[in-house]
Amino acid sequence: MIARILATPVAIELIEKLRQQHGPLMFHQSGGCCDGSQPMCFPEGEFKVGQSDVLLGNVAGCNFYMGGDQFEYWKHTQLTLDVIAGRGSSFSLEIPLGVRFHIRSRVFTEDEIKALAN
Repeated sequence: MIARILATPVAIELIEKLRQQHGPLMFHQSGGCCDGSQPMCFPEGEFKVGQSDVLLGNVAGCNFYMGGDQFEYWKHTQLTLDVIAGRGSSFSLEIPLGVRFHIRSRVFTEDEIKALAN
């Protein structure tokens, strides 16, 4: 099975730290302004998922959603959730820690795209 979303060990470590503080978590990435195109971490259920949002998968026990319009741009790529230094300007839970979640991507191979279609 081909995963659309993965996470680095550093991201998983940060997720665990945030989960200890905030309980169950979720991620959403929209195509909005400011840091909206960056993945944002919320307490589970705090962000209302819309009908056009796409569930990409689960990372470290957290559902990861993407806005439907954004998904159209990213659907041919495998995403990896990572962490970088620096404060973002979003409401994501990691921001006060001086780090932010970040997406890295790679284009799926032709065989992977075919497997996703099945």
